[in-house]
Amino acid sequence: MVSRGRVVILGAFAGLGILLLSLVMFANSGQDVLKKINIDLVGVKILDVNKINNRAHLEVAFNVTNPTTITATIPSITYDLFVNGKDLGSGHYSTEDVAMAGRAPLFSGSTVTLTNTFELVDTDKISNEYQAITSNQPVSYKVAGQVTIESAWTLIIKDFESMLG
Repeated sequence: MVSRGRVVILGAFAGLGILLLSLVMFANSGQDVLKKINIDLVGVKILDVNKINNRAHLEVAFNVTNPTTITATIPSITYDLFVNGKDLGSGHYSTEDVAMAGRAPLFSGSTVTLTNTFELVDTDKISNEYQAITSNQPVSYKVAGQVTIESAWTLIIKDFESMLG
């Protein structure tokens, strides 16, 4: 025969298990919704050119659009930048060291522009592209990478690709 105390304790543990399971299921239910958030390359402009060291700084701008009903933030964007099909290198936008409440909020139905400084170094592999960029010739840009999207309950990493020009 099972004592009344054991029944109460087993019932409490069962209730706690059901509560934790429902919390995990609720937190993961927003992942498919967060995948609808889009990221697009909207601009690349020259900030400065150092002709002595053959370096230039570019400002890379992304529009992040939230068509969902969930408020989210973007803690990081890791990307490869291409010009006219040539790989210029990797860039990384990050606010991971900032608390979620201090990051730029991405409200429902809104678009936020996030910018990142990309250091471009003139090498033999990309010398023609470097000259085209620093002399303001028309070029075609492409980015490919991953964006981390975070809401209050969940976090996803999404691949993206975007072209400009």
